[in-house]
Amino acid sequence: MTDQAPNSTIEPPRVLMVDDSSTSRRQLRLALEKVGIFVAEASEGVEGLWRARQQPFDLVLTDIHMPTMDGLEFIRELRKNPGYEATPIYVLTSDGSRDRLAEGRAAGATAWVIKPPNLPLLVDAIVKATAARRRAG
Repeated sequence: MTDQAPNSTIEPPRVLMVDDSSTSRRQLRLALEKVGIFVAEASEGVEGLWRARQQPFDLVLTDIHMPTMDGLEFIRELRKNPGYEATPIYVLTSDGSRDRLAEGRAAGATAWVIKPPNLPLLVDAIVKATAARRRAG
């Protein structure tokens, strides 16, 4: 038995994915949608910021190397927006250098995933992170 009214609906977790690779976006979007997660996409940082300001997201995924605004600048700018100070931000990148990792953490990234990701593990981590974010309010 739940505290929910019988006809009420629960909004699915919402993830914003920012990556200039349409193949990467599509692959991950399909995997997340299979587990009931809503995914919005942006092909670079400026578009990602615009989308993030239009609606709240429970988790953000971003690449680092993108045109117009790279992922680190995107993260720094996103963290300035109300509601995104503590939102989990996962960086998906082929750049696993220690310097980049340090830059990502300083910018506000909460996880660093090397491409290509292990999709089942990444999806599981995202499901757990979005559930924890929702419980925290």
